[in-house]
Amino acid sequence: SKEEILEASIAEIQSQYGIMAKELVLPFDIDVEFENVKKTIPKAGEKFKLLELSKKNVLLYKKERINLYEKLNPDLRVERLMNKMKDDLRLTEFPKHIECFDNSNIQGEYAVSACVVFKDGKPSKKDYRHFNIQTVKGPDDFASMAEALTRRYTRLLEENEPLPQLLVVDGGKGQLSSAVEVLKKHGLYGKMAVIGIAKRLEEIYFPNDPLPIYIDKKSETLKVIQQMRDEAHRFGITHHRNKRSKGSLHSELDGIKGIGPETQKQLLTYYKSIKKIKAATFKDLQDNIGFSKAKLIFDHFNK
Repeated sequence: SKEEILEASIAEIQSQYGIMAKELVLPFDIDVEFENVKKTIPKAGEKFKLLELSKKNVLLYKKERINLYEKLNPDLRVERLMNKMKDDLRLTEFPKHIECFDNSNIQGEYAVSACVVFKDGKPSKKDYRHFNIQTVKGPDDFASMAEALTRRYTRLLEENEPLPQLLVVDGGKGQLSSAVEVLKKHGLYGKMAVIGIAKRLEEIYFPNDPLPIYIDKKSETLKVIQQMRDEAHRFGITHHRNKRSKGSLHSELDGIKGIGPETQKQLLTYYKSIKKIKAATFKDLQDNIGFSKAKLIFDHFNK
């Protein structure tokens, strides 16, 4: 117990340093009496501030020692983090491989889903994936999530790739339920843990549990999950913007009779944006796509 630890610490300090203080300032009472020594458990005032300062010093010292040990042996950090996450998230195994999904769209247009992968608590960017949503019409996040999960895990199964120990979906009970349905459909439910994180209060939802849990805001577990969620959002938004800009470019070029997909692709590769195509000289366009197509584009943008 904390009382036994404090009692042993006081005895150790007295023995090691030969200190026999007249007063002990304690965070809580202990069932030990010291001869000619007063025990004080302050609730306010200078002695309370002194006690708080002592606590901060101890925690700082502990953090410095842990950082030193983990710098010399990085495996210690991974082991500590895995133990912490396993306990906080009620897992049966270490979450050494975690995947997190997030959706992006504007009123259902250019819908994409992003998957980021963390291994040993750190991003594994070579394993990131994005999915252009193909089967969903309109803004339906649940259906988009279902399509992305289905494509991701059917492929892993087909290629005999290892599954993650933990799946994180960005969203509350609705997104989590959608993910659970997909896992059950493909016989994966129970083979990996799955949780949802709701943005507003950073609530963590578990399957078949209507009430979320709230992890300490300073916990490394929550920090890893938040980092994954934010990374998935960033990765998804980046891909969504790229897709949207390409889509807007093609939409403007689609209206030019005689300019097909190959020419559009050629222009996109060279000019990168519709603005630069509009600003191009006739000679520049001709050098890239020939006289007749250059004339069509130049005339279209310079009526």
